[in-house]
Amino acid sequence: MANTVGDRQIVEDRTDVDVEQAVGTKKVEKRLSFLDLYKVRPIKPRKDYPISETLLLAYQSLGIVYGDLGTSPLYTFPAVRLPNPREDDILGILSIILWSLTLICVVKYVCIVLRADDHGEGGTFAIYSLLSRHLNLRNNKISQTSRLDSDANLRYYSSSVFQTKAKKLLEESKTAQSVLTFIVLLGICMVIGDGALTPAISVLSAVQGIQLRTTKIHQGHVVIMSVIILLFVFLFQRMGTTKVSFTFSPIMFTWLLCTAGIGVFNIIKHYPAILKAVSPHYIVKLFLKDPKTAWKLLGSTALCLTGAEAMFADLGHFNKRSIQVAFIGFVYPALVLTYSGEAAYLIKNPQDMSTAFYSAVPKPIFWPVFIIATLAAVVGSQCLISASFSIIKQAMALGCFPRVTMIHTSDKYEGQVYSPEVNYFVMVICLLIVICFKGGAEIGNAYGAAVILVMLITTWLMLVVMIAIWDTHFLLILLFLGVFFMVEGAYMTSLLNKIPQGAWVPFAISFFVLFIIYSWRYGRRKKSEYEAKRKLSLDELTELISQTGDQATRVPGICFFCTDLVNGVPPIIRHYVQLLGSLRQVMVIVTVRTLPVKSVLPTERFLVARLGPKGVYRCLVQYGYKDEPNMEGEDFVQVVVELLKEVEMERAEEIAVIESALNNGGVMFVMGRTILKCKETNSWLCRFAIDCLYRFLQKNCRPTMASLRVPPSKMLQVGMLYEI
Repeated sequence: MANTVGDRQIVEDRTDVDVEQAVGTKKVEKRLSFLDLYKVRPIKPRKDYPISETLLLAYQSLGIVYGDLGTSPLYTFPAVRLPNPREDDILGILSIILWSLTLICVVKYVCIVLRADDHGEGGTFAIYSLLSRHLNLRNNKISQTSRLDSDANLRYYSSSVFQTKAKKLLEESKTAQSVLTFIVLLGICMVIGDGALTPAISVLSAVQGIQLRTTKIHQGHVVIMSVIILLFVFLFQRMGTTKVSFTFSPIMFTWLLCTAGIGVFNIIKHYPAILKAVSPHYIVKLFLKDPKTAWKLLGSTALCLTGAEAMFADLGHFNKRSIQVAFIGFVYPALVLTYSGEAAYLIKNPQDMSTAFYSAVPKPIFWPVFIIATLAAVVGSQCLISASFSIIKQAMALGCFPRVTMIHTSDKYEGQVYSPEVNYFVMVICLLIVICFKGGAEIGNAYGAAVILVMLITTWLMLVVMIAIWDTHFLLILLFLGVFFMVEGAYMTSLLNKIPQGAWVPFAISFFVLFIIYSWRYGRRKKSEYEAKRKLSLDELTELISQTGDQATRVPGICFFCTDLVNGVPPIIRHYVQLLGSLRQVMVIVTVRTLPVKSVLPTERFLVARLGPKGVYRCLVQYGYKDEPNMEGEDFVQVVVELLKEVEMERAEEIAVIESALNNGGVMFVMGRTILKCKETNSWLCRFAIDCLYRFLQKNCRPTMASLRVPPSKMLQVGMLYEI
């Protein structure tokens, strides 16, 4: 039973309920004066940023978010393959580009998608988190984290959603949730593919321009120079988003001003009426003239949208308003002028289509522009590399990806992270693409397919949000789906036709990453099922503990036993007690748990309860996927000990035991490590997935408790074989 003392609830000894009931339904409330011990910064709402800081972030976003989108003029027109283009053909292509930028970038992302943030965080997982907070996705398999009754009290689980048929379908249908899961995971994989393809096409397109001014530079030289530049880009990632942005933003600012100025020059000199291409009737004329050729051209013009997804995926690095201000106020006008200038030049010089950008640059300023273009290409490589770090962190936090190192590179903006493992993985793929394709049209096909597929995934997820959460009017939903599915679907069908010519690359990358994700999740699920069937009840735990003697005869000290199991006592505890034969005076079973929400309030960070036997407690440490679990081992001990004292407030003798155990015996951390092994009766696929893939991933990933930074001298690892 629970007694209320002041503003706190004390969870008393429960011998007739299981652990999840003792901990899951009772939350120990903490006084705010104790908040300093938590070492967690309260999240500053993004909307509270002053105008000056928003403008500063908008400037920084030029070097992180808009690098790829801003450098797309380097390769969009050159990717178009159209023999003997005429004036109306070029006007039609420009009209497609302008309307694509307007509909996809301005209307879809700036005005609609950015509203679907998860407390300032963007990307595929942010939409999933938004859905999971408003819908009871009980059957979803995307996260191995069990949901407790106490979760309903968390502030970030609060919701007021409209009851709709779509909501009920998602909550009750396993098939619908499985489809949602697959879409979300595929979105992760495609973003990683973007992260590898973006640097490859950006740098190659910039460096290839040198061939227009000298015949001594061959394509092999271009590939070598591109590889060297790309190595620099990836090695520079460790500096962090803020330092990278302050280095890259001036470059991008200069680049956009430069290209816009060249665009104005070409418009005035070659074709002042070029902006009449804003009329969509030129698109209609292009398709009526030769529908098949126009349809094939869509795959090339799709490159004008490269990097648009970064506006949402990189939202956590900045804020919503700064991204909107930067695009509407600067990036969008600059792109319109740049593309219009290229088209104006091509109307007078249609034979230069394959080298449109550099050919349109006035000869006196070619070399300065080439240098700026190369630097801008480096910046363009940045946006989706940063997005890869963010989305892998979110996937890892929700149990969908093996745990890798995540370094928070900013004390001010919690969304800025860097992962060396992810960085080098993407780097290897990127360099292989450059070396294998050598700057051919295959890279453009591959990149376009990856970009449009990510956009289609975002469109479908937004459709779910509009129906199940926003309760948008039916006609507006039809308008959204009709416009964007038609536009993006048309792009995608054109690119699917180019699968043999390189468009297969993002799918190959995605399937490889999906293979890793599903192997990891399969192993985690099997481990959870094994532990759920064999977990100890409180009666079994009481009997097991009693065999080691009473509390007075135990070894002095506090033992923190760290396990992944959220509900119940894992079977490895039995193995540990039987193996050791004795226990410390106080034993705390600790689980670090990541919830599918952005952040958990500091006062809700710890759930502590007393289990049946004296001196045995349960502690859940809860984080959101954007929280930084950076607590030192000593700080963690201090927090938990104070919580234990509050739990035992009415038992002075128990408080004395806790203090005596801490002062006389110190603390010891026991890490439970399980090894999975498939029985011979299982299929070969199961044995391969568990014995080879999952075991390899488990061996090489970081442990959950690594965030506590426990000194090695106070750590003991206990292993157990799970034969499944």
